[in-house]
Amino acid sequence: MMNHFDFFQIPVSFFPDLADLKQRFLKNSKRFHPDFHTLESEEKQAEILELSTQNNEAYLTLSDFDKRLRYILETKGLLAEGKQELPQDFLMDMMDINEAIMELEFDFDEAVFQATSAKMQQVEAEMLEAVKPAMEGFQDGITPATALEPVKDFYLKQRYIWRIKENLNRFAPASMEVR
Repeated sequence: MMNHFDFFQIPVSFFPDLADLKQRFLKNSKRFHPDFHTLESEEKQAEILELSTQNNEAYLTLSDFDKRLRYILETKGLLAEGKQELPQDFLMDMMDINEAIMELEFDFDEAVFQATSAKMQQVEAEMLEAVKPAMEGFQDGITPATALEPVKDFYLKQRYIWRIKENLNRFAPASMEVR
C-alpha cells in the first residue's frame, strides 16, 4: 500500500492544507468509486476497490491531527511497540493532577474539578506550543528522524493526558466534562 501522503500527492506535513486534502479525497472518491467500474474485469474491479479503500483510510488518517501525528511518527520508525517511555519530569508534573483526581473520586468538589480541568488544558496548550516549531520546520527527506524526538514526546504526553481526562470525566457531571 502506498504512503498516504504519496497517495494524495501532497508533501509529508504535520499541518497539511486540509481543504486541499479534502478536495483530493473527493476527486479520488469519484475516480475510484466501485460503481463506476462494474463493466471492468474482476482484476480491475479489485484494484479499484483497493484504491477506494486506501483513499478512505488515507483521508481518515491525514484529516485527523492525532492520527496524522501517529502516522508520521510510525512511518519514521519512532513509535516502536513497547519502547515508548514518558520523560520522568513530565510524570512528576502529572503526579499532582493524578492526586487531585483521586481526591475527586472520593469527594467530588466542583472547584477542584474546574481547577484540574483548567490545568490539563494549560499543560496541553503549552506542550503544543513548545513542539510546534519542530513540527512546522519538518521537511521530509531533509529533517533527520532524531529531530522528531520532541514530537514523539509530545505525542506520548498527549496520549497520557487524554487518559487522565477520561478518568476525570468518569465521575464528573455530564455538563462539566473536560474536552
